[in-house]
Amino acid sequence: MEISFRFKEKKNLICYAVFLGIGLLLTVLAQASFRPLVLFAILYFFICSMRVRLSDKLPWLWTGILFGVGSIFTTYCIQYCILDPQSFEKTSDRTLFLNVLCVAFIYFICHLIFTRKPGRAATLAHCFLVVVAFIDYFVYLFRENELSFSDLSSSGTGLSVLAHYRLQLHVRGVYVILGSILFLAVIRRCDITFQKAAMHRVIDLAVIAILFLYVHGAAENRETQTWELKGSYQNGFMLNYYLGIRDSFVSAPDDYDLEKVEELEKTYSSDSSDSESEGTADASGSDTGADESQITSTLDSGKKPVIITIMDESFADLSTVGEFETNQEATPFIDSLKENTIRGYALSSVYGAKTPNSEWEYMTGNSMAWLPSGSVVYEQYLQKNPFSMVSTLNAEGYTTIAMHPYYSTGWKRNTNYPKLGFDEQHFMDDGYFDETNIVRDYITDQELFDKIINRYEQKGEDENLFIMGITMQNHGGYEDYYSNFNSNEVTAEGGRFNDVDQYLSLIHETDNAVKNLITYFQSVDQPVEIIFFGDHQPSLDSWFYYTLNGKGMSGLTMDEMENFYKVPFFIWTNWDSQEREVSCTSLNYLSTMALQVAGIDLPAYNKFLAEMREHIPAINSRGYYSISQQKFLHFEDAVGEEQEWLDNYQMLQYNCMFDKKHRSSVFFPYYDSAGNLVE
Repeated sequence: MEISFRFKEKKNLICYAVFLGIGLLLTVLAQASFRPLVLFAILYFFICSMRVRLSDKLPWLWTGILFGVGSIFTTYCIQYCILDPQSFEKTSDRTLFLNVLCVAFIYFICHLIFTRKPGRAATLAHCFLVVVAFIDYFVYLFRENELSFSDLSSSGTGLSVLAHYRLQLHVRGVYVILGSILFLAVIRRCDITFQKAAMHRVIDLAVIAILFLYVHGAAENRETQTWELKGSYQNGFMLNYYLGIRDSFVSAPDDYDLEKVEELEKTYSSDSSDSESEGTADASGSDTGADESQITSTLDSGKKPVIITIMDESFADLSTVGEFETNQEATPFIDSLKENTIRGYALSSVYGAKTPNSEWEYMTGNSMAWLPSGSVVYEQYLQKNPFSMVSTLNAEGYTTIAMHPYYSTGWKRNTNYPKLGFDEQHFMDDGYFDETNIVRDYITDQELFDKIINRYEQKGEDENLFIMGITMQNHGGYEDYYSNFNSNEVTAEGGRFNDVDQYLSLIHETDNAVKNLITYFQSVDQPVEIIFFGDHQPSLDSWFYYTLNGKGMSGLTMDEMENFYKVPFFIWTNWDSQEREVSCTSLNYLSTMALQVAGIDLPAYNKFLAEMREHIPAINSRGYYSISQQKFLHFEDAVGEEQEWLDNYQMLQYNCMFDKKHRSSVFFPYYDSAGNLVE
């Protein structure tokens, strides 16, 4: 290897002036310090003047050094572009190593294109990945979660709204661009050439296969992270993107059979599934003396109630984990509801986060049980024309409305709600909510409930309403002090946990808001049904849980672990209706129960779910409740009739979500917002 310098070549001076001008412009735009620019100017001047001659006999050695150093440098550019220094430090060395291998994978892919010129391959790979990193950063600014594989299907929507947003280049981005210019300048000075392309393509393919198999195996137990920047600091951007690709392809169940789907169609498209049984056991194993699954409506025939669903952020009853004392009841009104009320506990599939999975389970009747751990349906799997409660009520002539007092882009609700068929969507950023009505940093439950009441009062005389309200008030982050909220209104005995006290005080506010909502609808003439449930339990101090159950969250039995996934629910009506305590069901069954109470004819899939609840009363991502064993089990432990029900459920859900060519029109019809059947 020989290195020489030519400082006075005109071509070098022109390149130097051009890139120095670019660096100066970027520094000014980002309001960055000029010291890095001075260092860049000195280094670039020497690199431009440098000439490197490499031995023609060792091209693989030079290529290995280039791709190795390049992969490390590109990985750090990606992470540094996306993450602030505090988040960058959260990424482990092991995670960074796996990301370097992911980047090397792209380098060798590009080398298949430019087999004779590794420098061009490295240039293409680095530029492509850095551009993707900048796109990810701007996407995060736009919607507060990161770029994912599923975004490829909605890139047109993203581009259509991009013009309405200001793209601000940050200082770290300037440094990444300047560093990339230096890196590419070095590559240009190091000319590496292969004479025979065919053999090297074979070697490239072998290296690509080895890298893929190693990363795939090393990341087997890692979960895709899609909330905020967790993907980039917990998994690293490249690895997290790969995990998103991996989890986007869900395999058909081993016993998937279209003939079996057709048999189930015949069973549940007829009236034969409507017969009631004599009794069943609830999720505690006790006999109820009545069929909980076959809930019947007491509403006069021909009347359609207003249906209001409230999915309340982080609303839970912490006593499901263990008993504790408070200075006053946290939710006295909700706890007192009994008249015209079905109430109890439902299993959520998530704990502490990933709200939209609960939203999706409720509306569709499907379960996270059959999807990859850590996945988020709204980010990865929701396709056009999905079957849901929304579609069913569109077919019944309802005006379907979604309300969420937060940003429309969160979890892609602005694109997912139209897919589901909602007629109206209302969010914080379209000015629908009064942003002065806040507790801590979030719009109050009371403000959302007031908007629900306002929409009811504005409805047409013959207009039937379904309103899906998703709250924000009780969102996680319970340790900071807020001048607009008394965090000690409700306190746990001993006063040791500030986050617990703040959480209990928040759900006390929710209880008051629910009281106001129900008090209002008790007095209206039109029949009204309100379905209320929490999306998941909050994530609180681990020592608090230790005081409740003596174990915290480790070393738990299956039954003890499921206590962390139980959330309260109730279905209340302002007419005389069934009253029932349900010890434990799950969110995927609640929409079926709501339709039964409302007197809506059940679609075939909901008929299946209603009957399944007799045999599998509760199910979530962790397992199911076994009536025969009177305890929670993992899916692999199911036998007999329970196994058959679970297999049929998994098969139907796969048909609904992934078998586009053969999706059952009997089980999964889709009606648009105008009530038209879409083939």
